[in-house]
Amino acid sequence: MSGFTVLRAWRWFPVFPHHEPQHKHLVFRKRYWLYYALVFMSGARRQIFMVFAGFLMVQKFGYSVSEIALLLLVNHVINTPLAPRIGRLISAWGEQRILTLEYIGLIFIFVSYAFVETGWIAAVLYVVDHLLFAMAIGINSYFHKIADPKDIASTAGVSFTINHIAAVVIPVSFGLIWMVSPSSVFLAGAGMAVVSLGLALMVPSKARLKILTG
Repeated sequence: MSGFTVLRAWRWFPVFPHHEPQHKHLVFRKRYWLYYALVFMSGARRQIFMVFAGFLMVQKFGYSVSEIALLLLVNHVINTPLAPRIGRLISAWGEQRILTLEYIGLIFIFVSYAFVETGWIAAVLYVVDHLLFAMAIGINSYFHKIADPKDIASTAGVSFTINHIAAVVIPVSFGLIWMVSPSSVFLAGAGMAVVSLGLALMVPSKARLKILTG
């Protein structure tokens, strides 16, 4: 069965040829520092959602496994049709405005997580939190506009590594905070969202990106 699946994938899936030969090793470039910083902060934010928002739903509000699964299903049902629209919004507004909107929303979400006392409100925050994930497409869109085409594959490996650093550091360090004060985890997340907002404001505007890449 697995061999048949591979043959089907080879036969039916489209092939996207590389017009530029890609670097075969990891490449770090100083001029991509803003992209690296945005990727790290995005990875850290993802860990707060994946780990600690789930803890909040279960420990504070007693959500069952099936209820968490239902929330995740709702997230995907909402995000699947909205993601292409967000992509078109990025094209119309530019990456800076979309990322700014995302991080302003995250500040509100994380502060609300810290003080929410009602289960259904927490569930709404959880769904909106996941919806904001789609706006993070703007980070990769920004990179593709400023990058040397030969660096794209290599830098994808770098961003994967950066995300893994966040995946190790945030759960461990914030887990220690969680044992003392769960609300402090989300207030710290709000602080990280403020940092991310500052980074987003450094992304060139749509007009300036056209000049830089034009």
